[in-house]
Amino acid sequence: MESIIVALAAGGFALLFAAFTAIRVLKSDPGNQRMRAIGDAIREGAGTFLRREYTVLAPFVIVVAIGLWLLIDWWTLENKVPETAIAYLVGTICSATAGFIGMSVAVRANVRTAAAAVHGLNPALRVAFSSGSVMGITVVGIGLLGVTILYVIFQDITVVAGFGFGASSIALFARVGGGIFTKAADVGSDLVGKIEAGIPEDDPRNPGVIADNVGDNVGDVAGMGADLFESYVSSIIAAIALATAGTAGAVVGWDDDKAVLPLMLAGAGIVAAILGTFVVRASEQADFGQLLWALRRGIFASAILLAIFALVVVLSLDMEIEWFWAIITGLLAGIIIGLSTEYYTSYDYSPTQRIAESSQTGAATVMISGIAAGMISTVIPLFAVGFTIIIAFELAGFYGVALAGVGLLSTLGITLATDAYGPVADNAGGIAEQAQLDPEVRQRTDALDALGNTTAATGKGFAIGSAALTSLALLAAYAIAADITEINLLDHTAIVGVLFGAMLPFVFSALTMKAVGRAAMSIVNEVRRQFREIPGLMEGTAEPDYKECVDIATKGALREMILPGLMAVAAPLAVGFILGVESLGGMLIGAVGSGFMLAIMMATAGGAWDNAKKYVELGHFGGKGSDAHKAAVEGDVVGDPFKDTSGPSLNILLKLMAIVSLVFAPVFLEVTPLIDKIT
Repeated sequence: MESIIVALAAGGFALLFAAFTAIRVLKSDPGNQRMRAIGDAIREGAGTFLRREYTVLAPFVIVVAIGLWLLIDWWTLENKVPETAIAYLVGTICSATAGFIGMSVAVRANVRTAAAAVHGLNPALRVAFSSGSVMGITVVGIGLLGVTILYVIFQDITVVAGFGFGASSIALFARVGGGIFTKAADVGSDLVGKIEAGIPEDDPRNPGVIADNVGDNVGDVAGMGADLFESYVSSIIAAIALATAGTAGAVVGWDDDKAVLPLMLAGAGIVAAILGTFVVRASEQADFGQLLWALRRGIFASAILLAIFALVVVLSLDMEIEWFWAIITGLLAGIIIGLSTEYYTSYDYSPTQRIAESSQTGAATVMISGIAAGMISTVIPLFAVGFTIIIAFELAGFYGVALAGVGLLSTLGITLATDAYGPVADNAGGIAEQAQLDPEVRQRTDALDALGNTTAATGKGFAIGSAALTSLALLAAYAIAADITEINLLDHTAIVGVLFGAMLPFVFSALTMKAVGRAAMSIVNEVRRQFREIPGLMEGTAEPDYKECVDIATKGALREMILPGLMAVAAPLAVGFILGVESLGGMLIGAVGSGFMLAIMMATAGGAWDNAKKYVELGHFGGKGSDAHKAAVEGDVVGDPFKDTSGPSLNILLKLMAIVSLVFAPVFLEVTPLIDKIT
């Protein structure tokens, strides 16, 4: 019971720290009247999108909750209380709340970051990073409290898995919908503004500029927050599920150290992450490398503190020391994946510089070099995850793999802070441009934005690596729940399952990429129309209709997010009912294998294209306005849906399919697969 109290205390402390940090951010100077007006427009657009998105998702959530009550609680478990359905609803509410809180602070911090940049680089970094800290610490606080409280109430991890299902379903729609919005607005405004009209990025004459700024918040803050909230709670649930494997109904006492260790570890990670935020500082003359090390110090400090805390927890609870080393393997894997992604996406290193160099010969060579860089970038993360799985399994079986996943995500509070800070810095640059602040202010925000692109790519690699470990742990939990001892890859239905699973990430990516293309086309046509029909717009004597572009992007994103989201839920159900539990296990294996590679490739290539463009804009290979710059911009436009829509959404797809399989495993065991009836 003491361990449960510690976990609850850590979660409560996280929310108090997040509230204190949010208040401190909001007390910062919001700038002049023009800056506040721009900030208000961004906040209004982001809030409208989230309200409409949640309204669209409400019927889906209700239908799924009813389905869980009827199929799981009432029919399979013969439980009069809809426990799984309740856990699912709580998961959806917590996921939506975490994203909403983070975005609400971000849309207020952007203008304050721009105002702070007037006074120097370090003040701007502190405001933007503090805003990201609110997002990161809120996610882990709500996640740990949600899992722990439900575990205390129901004492059955199969019920609590419904919480993970709810978090995953909201995360997928939030990530896909927000990703489609942000990249449709970004691609549309860039194609017409920067390439066709030849005006600067974030120029106030561009009708799509506010929609672009809104998209940074709904996609890269709210969407990313819901994404990593789901990753965090799923890793804890998978570890507890494997800890309770073999017990009747997966019910254990609160004094079962193996089951409460993931909760204790998550609590220790919260404290380590909060302490790590205090060492993030940069000098006023800091260059890109020094800014990067400012954030690295926070991440490395948190990792070292977590390792110490984890050892104390393991020894104090008299646990096996092998469990500690399993945790460390996951922690090291996260650091390795982060550094690898940083190498391939930062313009301080040769891969991105070579992409920028290729812009001298046109857009085609930019595309070729970017895709190649993305493909080769899969090697190091694969080895990191592969060795982690082998070592952790040898130490503690699949429970060790699950602990490695928890270890990788335990410092999520600060890792997500370094990611969520990026969109705030990006917005700050846009506000500085639109408010016509001193060019030195834009230079400072651009430096923070370039750093944000790298940390965002690092965060995506981190999330994708955690997806592989968590999905495998959930797969092991599913195998136990479905009474599977092995999956015979020479069985014809298992082979079909593997191939079908390997196909799903490609179909999912195609759907989301095409969705961005269609929505961006609508933005392009609208921006062209306004440039053509509004007298004086290009001369700066007339105001564009920003709201129309926001409305178009919102409608397009909400319409296009439905099919990919439904596919993630429907695919495992269809395979389970038609081909059976072993084929479904094969499908999950195939999906993890192809999805992990594809997600790393897309996220890295997109980040590299973005920073290659910024490297050219610094004055290399002709600088802004040159042919090389136009080619680099086209590469960045292609990379936008790679890194901010399809790539990061894949890791949610993998975990959502795995947790749907785990939740519905009892139902699959109750019915005869359709293939058996036919044969």
